[in-house]
This record gives sequence, structure tokens and C-alpha cells, in this order.
Amino acid sequence: MSDPRRDGRADGEHDEPGPDPRADEHGDDGRRRGGLWAAVKEIVAIAATALVISFLIKTFLAQAFWIPSGSMEDTLVYGDRVMVSKVQLGSLGVDRGDIVVFEDPGGWLPPVERVDRGPVINGALRGLEFVGVAPSSQGNHLIKRVIGLPGDTVACCDEQGRMTVNGEPLEEDYLFPSDEPSTSDFEITVPRDRIWLMGDHRSNSRDSRANDDGTGEQGSVPLEDVVGQAVVLIYPFDHFDWFTVPDTFADVPDAP
Repeated sequence: MSDPRRDGRADGEHDEPGPDPRADEHGDDGRRRGGLWAAVKEIVAIAATALVISFLIKTFLAQAFWIPSGSMEDTLVYGDRVMVSKVQLGSLGVDRGDIVVFEDPGGWLPPVERVDRGPVINGALRGLEFVGVAPSSQGNHLIKRVIGLPGDTVACCDEQGRMTVNGEPLEEDYLFPSDEPSTSDFEITVPRDRIWLMGDHRSNSRDSRANDDGTGEQGSVPLEDVVGQAVVLIYPFDHFDWFTVPDTFADVPDAP
């Protein structure tokens, strides 16, 4: 029988198994996998939160749009990106001189087919547009300048060849160089809950004039079709600019 004192163990004590190197290896791998999974979950949560915030901003506050034509030159040119504020559509409304994006009230635009980039890219672009990350490229939106509000009398042209609103002539320094205020004479009264819209490139803009029957009913646009007010040109970066109401509209009297 062995002597416990000689073996170096007291009565009742047993050998403890030594650490298994393989166990440490597996434990480190588990911890690494757990840490990686936690990081992935955090990234996914951050991305999902950002998309939700972007969607809410697009829905209630602001949305990016790209310019599909030259009807607003030189203020805006084809391919420009603008940020459109939706806040003004509340109690503030829209003002004369504002640049607004609106849905086609019907017949202003020909059918537009999207460029087919394949199901994956098409789906991704639609998803990004839906949440507000990518500028809207839908073919049913237009952008023009507000010339007349409900009840305003808009006419062109006076003896000096100027557009008038409620009898006040406009000095339209935002027009495309060498353009006249209008190539055709007209006088209309803007119906209730509608606005009269015109492009800054008057000779290249199918706006309220081109869609009207001479009464103001057909060419004016329902206020409910207005998506928002363009507030800033965000791209190209070297064309960055804030939009303000031209001074000439400050002298326009309210409709009688």
C-alpha cells in the first residue's frame, strides 16, 4: 500500500485533470464565432434602422428626384438631382415662384419605359428608391415653377412682353437666355385648389399653357398632386445651390 505522504497527496485528495489544449482551441473558436455573429447582427440592425429612417424621411420630410428633361433650364438641367421638401405641403403650403415636383395630372407625359438592367439590379434600384436612398426615377413626376395660386389671374403678355399675375408684371430673370415669357398669348384665372405651373425654359416646356383649353381648368394642376418643393440642388456637386423665391413675386398682390 502506498504512503500518501510519499505520493504527495493527503487522504481523500484526487488528481485533477490537466487542461486540454483542444478544449481551449474550441473555446476560442466558439468565442470568435459568437463575436462575429454579434457584429453581423449589430450591422444588420444598424442598416435596418437606417433604411427605416430613410423611408420615414422620404415619406414625411424630404425626397431626392432627378431632372428628366430640359424644361427648367438653366435653373435645372437634365440629370441634376434635387432634394424636395414635403414639409411645406402642410400648413405653409406653396408660394408663387416655388419650384415644385408634382405627379402627372393626366396626359402631360408620354408613357416612359424603364431601362431594363436585369431582375437583380432592377429590384435593387426599386428597393432603394422605395426607401428613399436612391433618387426617384419614376416617369410620372414633373418639375415646374409656380406662377399662379388659386384665384390668381395669370396673363401674357403686357405691352412690354411680360407675364403678369393679378395685373403685376414679372421680371423673370430666371428664364432661359433669349426665351420670351410665352410664345402664345393667354389670360386665365386659376381655379380653386389648383396652381398654374410653367417651366423656366418656356420654349421647351409643355406646361400649364400647353395642356389648357383657354379656361385654366385643364392646364392648372391640383394641389393634391404636388409632391413637394425643391429646396436644394445636391448633384452635380459643383452646381450645388439653394432655391429661393425670386424677388419679383414679392410685389404680386393677392387675388381679389
